[in-house]
Amino acid sequence: MVLDEPTTGELNLETELDETQRALREVTLMIEQSQGEVSKLSQRNAAITTHLQQVQGQLENMPQQEIRNAYDSALDAQQRLFVMRGQLEKLQSEKNHLERFKTTLERARALATGGGASASAGGAKSPMASVEMLVNAQETERQRLSRQMHDGPAQALSNFILQAEIAMRLMEVDVNQARDELNNLKTSAMGTFQKVRNFIFELRPMMLDDLGLAPTIRRYADAFKEQAGMDVNVTITGNERRLQPYLEIMLFRAIQELLGNAARHGQATQVKILVDMGDDRIRVSVDDNGKGFDPDAYHQSNSLGLKLIRERAEMMGGNFEMDSQPGKGARISFTVSARS
Repeated sequence: MVLDEPTTGELNLETELDETQRALREVTLMIEQSQGEVSKLSQRNAAITTHLQQVQGQLENMPQQEIRNAYDSALDAQQRLFVMRGQLEKLQSEKNHLERFKTTLERARALATGGGASASAGGAKSPMASVEMLVNAQETERQRLSRQMHDGPAQALSNFILQAEIAMRLMEVDVNQARDELNNLKTSAMGTFQKVRNFIFELRPMMLDDLGLAPTIRRYADAFKEQAGMDVNVTITGNERRLQPYLEIMLFRAIQELLGNAARHGQATQVKILVDMGDDRIRVSVDDNGKGFDPDAYHQSNSLGLKLIRERAEMMGGNFEMDSQPGKGARISFTVSARS
């Protein structure tokens, strides 16, 4: 009996699975080492806290410099412990993502070996390739969100705890400096609150469910303009109306991806977004003045964002076009059926 040769998709999937398992072993080892370091720092912090309590009981009899040295040592120990705990949380989050990714890859492999990897007639993309693309795109987005949460709100909360601790201890030594620390804490909290709101809006804007695609695109463009310092112009033509929920979220995510690409990769300063809401077809065009790219090189790259937009547009009865040259900006446009 002659066994079928493994497809390119299956080989890529096996390679991805091997790399994920290797990364999972490395992260697990780093977590074990970090847990040991956190344990040591916790013991050191407890000893310093005990010494600080002894100092507090003798404030009237101890030199001012010795008191300050005790407080400085305590704050330094706490800061080291907070930083190490933050690193440990990041590693544990990465391990959780890798474990989920590994499970998804194993399911995709089972689907491929079960016969789902055969290419369709006419050389069309195989179901296995589509599954692999969706898996990679979803996991890439999860990792991006995880990094944003850790580097943004999670890190800020750790700093808040440290600032609050500093203010509490300064209350007993220098009330004015403690008041300054509390004011700094308030300012930091207000800034972080706004970042959390922006993060939630980017993750899933509630107004997309309440008001629909057009108002959400305008609101997102205004927020992006303010955050990125870009000139973003939105034009919506045709019959502005509510669409099917899955179509609205697909179009919004595509525009979100293209706008982010223009800022991060294209380094554009101006972006024009055109949405034509025809009765039968929806057309989206995103035109930027960034550094552009070579479309031929893109087709050979591992970039998932544009490929996923193309895939979804074609699945919904539409098409996808790229017009770009290095140094001359880029125009990405696609259409989908409004009656999908």
